[in-house]
Amino acid sequence: MSELRFAVLGDSVSEGLGDPAPAGGWRGWAGILAASLDADLLNLARSGARTGDVAGPQLGAALDHRPHLASVLVGGNDTLRGGFAIDRAAADLHAALGALRARGAVVLTACLPDPGTVLRLPWPLARPLGRRMHALNDTVHALSAHHGALHLHAARRPWATSPGALSADRLHPSETGHRMLAADFHALLASAGLAAGPAPRLAPDGPPPGRTASVWWMATRGTKWVADRCTDLLPDLLRLAAEEYRHTARGTAPLLDHAAREATARALESLGVTAAPPVHPAGRAAERSTTKRILLPGTDWAAAGSDSSGTTPITG
Repeated sequence: MSELRFAVLGDSVSEGLGDPAPAGGWRGWAGILAASLDADLLNLARSGARTGDVAGPQLGAALDHRPHLASVLVGGNDTLRGGFAIDRAAADLHAALGALRARGAVVLTACLPDPGTVLRLPWPLARPLGRRMHALNDTVHALSAHHGALHLHAARRPWATSPGALSADRLHPSETGHRMLAADFHALLASAGLAAGPAPRLAPDGPPPGRTASVWWMATRGTKWVADRCTDLLPDLLRLAAEEYRHTARGTAPLLDHAAREATARALESLGVTAAPPVHPAGRAAERSTTKRILLPGTDWAAAGSDSSGTTPITG
């Protein structure tokens, strides 16, 4: 068995939805990356998980695994729930990243695209969701820098927009998209001198889902997903959409963006974390330089992960 222990925390993106495993269940980017690294994989990610799930049960199981490498990708489900609170999400992420780094694990994090844009929702609905995702991504970026995680700006990577890179539900990567994510994370580790061996291949085992698959998903599983959101997110989202209409009509929509940035900054400040430059899909965030260390096979990963001096972002 491999000496490298890899614990995966998060939601359906890390569970592997969109990339069925040959033997059943899901494989996803984490399984592809683990195979490339010859790592002992413990995938704790589950569909529907929120930041509280990661900071709670998933974190406890991950620490029991004594990982050398861990990943934390979560928060999208928080933004798709009524009563989203960036301070609560920030506190959960701060606790999870801090605990993993304190145990010496190298931690992978990522910013993700906002679902409103991916789903092509009307602007009064897409903008409030996008504002939530921007707040979450800015928080993840700042916490990654604070804890010395290796951070991937996945919101700007091509898997979110490349043809065939999204699964039938248009919310999760397809096999092609998962392979892109795995290759990006491998490149991130390699750039920090933390990965040896060949990168995961990008060529998928099968064709990407077509329009028929998307229609079938909506007819079978998508309607339940929409119904679930309607009982939770929709009332809150309709309120936000009405607010968006009012501010747009008055020309004061920038005030909503400012309020979201201020709430994010306050949430981070309460944790003793300095807010990083905003990380939006169209923007360029300032990058921190780090000292690169080359690890040969057999190097002590736990010792290598003990330095929390900074991050190594990959940008698009």
